[in-house]
Amino acid sequence: MDAILGGFIWILDASNWEGRDGIATRLMEHVGFSATAVLAALAIALPVGLWIGHTGRLAFLAVNLANLGRAIPSYAVMAMIFPISLSYARDFGLGVIPTFLAMAVLAIPPVIVNAYTGIREVDRDMVEAGRGVGMREREILTRLELPIALPVIVGGIRTATVQVIATATLGAFFGTGGLGRYLADGIARRDFDRVWAGVILVAALAVTTELVLAYVQRRLTSPGLAKAERPIAGASAT
Repeated sequence: MDAILGGFIWILDASNWEGRDGIATRLMEHVGFSATAVLAALAIALPVGLWIGHTGRLAFLAVNLANLGRAIPSYAVMAMIFPISLSYARDFGLGVIPTFLAMAVLAIPPVIVNAYTGIREVDRDMVEAGRGVGMREREILTRLELPIALPVIVGGIRTATVQVIATATLGAFFGTGGLGRYLADGIARRDFDRVWAGVILVAALAVTTELVLAYVQRRLTSPGLAKAERPIAGASAT
């Protein structure tokens, strides 16, 4: 408890908010790394998830590969890529490439799986009705399936983002910046107030992101779907 309190005291010290190693700078680095990795993952995973959800093609392969990707430890990905990236360290920073790739790999599976699941859960009779009135496949996807599936898709983005924020901390042990620097440097210096400050800051950022994206997810759920998901008052489970 004293160690955690020391972490809070370290955070509240105004001098720790200034300079290159200040909390404000490290926080912006952490958010920047995480956002870039999530956006890269979305550019790859979202089109794939929407396509397999709409067409049903290669769904078994894509979903199982995505689930396999979840089993790969992010630290192992960083360690494998680190030696290859050494030749680019002068231009990008020692651990930027392995950290970025590991975070992107981590973010891809939940986005693919949720995009696929969200699209496939749309009532097939509704989809066929859309085809019956002459809607093209792209129109069915963008105007019918996507609006209904959007809350589920955002749920995948929410999961991916929180995981990436936590994983970005490991990049500090490969020489990147971000809030993980407080853990890496604190352990090296045996400055445990700094270590706990880093833990608290990363946890606070992850929880805040979770709450914000959960709110966005609720707002994107149409009133009709939200009402349908609520249990009927007085109904008993059978």
